[in-house]
Amino acid sequence: MPGDAVRARHGHITARGGKKIVATTVPPVRIAAVPSNHPYVAAIADPRRVTLLADPPPPGAPSGQWWPPQVLLPEWLEAHADDFDLVHVHFGIESYGPDELRATAATLHRLGRPLVYTVHDLENPQLSAQDEHRASVAVLAAAADELIALTGTAATAVEAIAHRPVTVIAHPTLLDDTVRPAGIAHDTVRVGVHLRDLRPNIDGVGTAATLVRAIADLRAQGARIEAVVRMNERVRDAEAAASIDLLVEGADGVTCERGARLDDDALAAWLADLDACVLPYRHGTQSGWAELCYDLAVPIVSTRIGHIAAQHPNDFHSFDVGDPVSLARAIVDATGPAWTAPGSTARAAEVDRRRAERRAELDAVRAAHLEVYRRALSSEVAA
Repeated sequence: MPGDAVRARHGHITARGGKKIVATTVPPVRIAAVPSNHPYVAAIADPRRVTLLADPPPPGAPSGQWWPPQVLLPEWLEAHADDFDLVHVHFGIESYGPDELRATAATLHRLGRPLVYTVHDLENPQLSAQDEHRASVAVLAAAADELIALTGTAATAVEAIAHRPVTVIAHPTLLDDTVRPAGIAHDTVRVGVHLRDLRPNIDGVGTAATLVRAIADLRAQGARIEAVVRMNERVRDAEAAASIDLLVEGADGVTCERGARLDDDALAAWLADLDACVLPYRHGTQSGWAELCYDLAVPIVSTRIGHIAAQHPNDFHSFDVGDPVSLARAIVDATGPAWTAPGSTARAAEVDRRRAERRAELDAVRAAHLEVYRRALSSEVAA
């Protein structure tokens, strides 16, 4: 039977002398993740109990590129069915349409391999139009043996689509256990927004315009505050970038930076020098930047899109694009606690406290994923 190899590997049956007996050892669960080469996916995998298969290279793609994900192709699943125990989908489903994903799910079902789906993106940050993406989410949510969401509010939204329970597992830290930057002290409140490459879910123009007006209002009231707007050198929307340059040019207390994409260490250092970070999203679900800011004890100021507010509610301060009064109020609220000041003893202590908290959380996150995998495998055996 197709599922016998999976059963044998995970302590369900072992053939010996024609008889089936309970296995006494449990080898690591072999996960075909979509993708495998991603910091989040690596973080949630317990290295002692989970083995991540390498991303199959797409034909003709540059080295290191995992998309379009080959794991979602029925022909790949057929050819490699003995190499993995289950498929865990995270990102990259925009590479295929809903009908193609139905074929993926049908192939897995026929092969007796479970499907686990973490719904990171109810709305896809790489896309403007969302209808096809929502249809694809619905296909995978209906087909998956186990569903995961990162927050309780996101789980409620997924349950409304799938009409069954969803396991909530928090987004873990993606930082290692080395010393984390606590920023450099300065005598003004420093607020920053990083627009990255102006991908579709970034409202660069609207956010920059609102920030310029909010900073001007706060400075007019006597606040010692400044803001920095940063963009990558290479952006997807050159017209929007030019508009942002014009908005910031000559603005009181606001500067614009253009530079190469920051690597992980440089980004952490850039964020750590801020008293607060403004998130510039026009749509989305969760935010990895919110997690990084939490690790660095940098409060976030964001619009109330998706489920970002549920990730770390005490560090979340909301505003509306086009409403500088709401942004000014959110900045004042966010930068009130002493621990928000870069370079301060209070900031360093808060970073250390959170590092210990997140270390323990990471263990719990890995254990929760392993439980989901075992449940999915047990369900497949029962079927």
